[in-house]
Amino acid sequence: MVELSCHGNQLIVEKIIDTLLAGEVRLAEPGEFTRRAFLNNRMDLSQAEAVVEVINARSTAALKGARNQLDGMLSKKVHSLREQLINTSSLLELELDFAEEDVEFVEREKLMQKINFIKIEIDALLATYSFGRVIRDGVNVALVGKPNVGKSSLLNYMLKESRAIVSEIPGTTRDIIREEITIDGVLFRLYDTAGIRVTEDSVEKEGVYRSREAVKSADLVLYVLEDEESERGELLPELKELTSENKIITVGNKSDLQKEITFTADVRTSAITGEGMNTLLKTLKEKALGSNTFTEKTTIVSNLRHFHSLRKAAECLEIARASSEKGLSPEYIAVDLRNASAALSEIIGIVSSDDILNNIFASFCIGK
Repeated sequence: MVELSCHGNQLIVEKIIDTLLAGEVRLAEPGEFTRRAFLNNRMDLSQAEAVVEVINARSTAALKGARNQLDGMLSKKVHSLREQLINTSSLLELELDFAEEDVEFVEREKLMQKINFIKIEIDALLATYSFGRVIRDGVNVALVGKPNVGKSSLLNYMLKESRAIVSEIPGTTRDIIREEITIDGVLFRLYDTAGIRVTEDSVEKEGVYRSREAVKSADLVLYVLEDEESERGELLPELKELTSENKIITVGNKSDLQKEITFTADVRTSAITGEGMNTLLKTLKEKALGSNTFTEKTTIVSNLRHFHSLRKAAECLEIARASSEKGLSPEYIAVDLRNASAALSEIIGIVSSDDILNNIFASFCIGK
């Protein structure tokens, strides 16, 4: 391997590359160096996937999660579970060689305990996927409500800049405005939507339609109301039809305009004075992460491929447990345990097809 250091001028770099390519040299393929490291057992497949996640991390939490995976937190767990499955299925298969002697190498009660233990461990990993996806991809938040309740003002305050036009004229926001913020290292994508109301204006009608679609796809919904409204709002029943109720956070805005509280909201805010804004940010984070905590020692699943492999392993273990409860022959149980082991092997790349590898490394930048 040869490393060339040159001036950073793009033209000079291109000239050097052209000169090299004129000889017996080729450009590195996407992810080629990481793929070589995987093929030479310098890292397993889940760690190789973590390289591109480190590169693409958009927040501190995403970077920390990718680093955990790169450091082998998930790999160690999967290797351990896979080894236990192989050892157990090997004993069951050994019984088949001594079927005539009626020798039992593993007691059925201990077998059930082992299957249940591994199943619980895999279920625990599967349960981290929703949290892991939030850590890696961030949270989509839709700001919705009737026209002129202060959605754009809230967005501007959270961004600390005048990103959205604010006006006393209802219907000012016609299209969705998308911006990003980080709260304690977690990425949040904010979607300021058009006020939802019945209108004959064709442009505003399209904006209202997009607002409803934004609610459907959002992870969380900030339902903004004016503080002087006497109810939680006419739109709440409609929002519950578009999304899960536990995703909705009601925000009583414009609290600076009156002192009396005329309805109960999850958070009361004022984009003018800043009242309640820290509470709103804290509520967003708590709603997104729940009671989960995240440290350098936390093993989480954030990759969809890993999630599907773990779920497949869990299903195979469920079948093995049912077979054992029915008193079926050891070979039936051993096959399901082997299938569960194969599913775990796919995560770390012990069992993998060229199609899977090509698909994974195609997402890398050139070389890396």
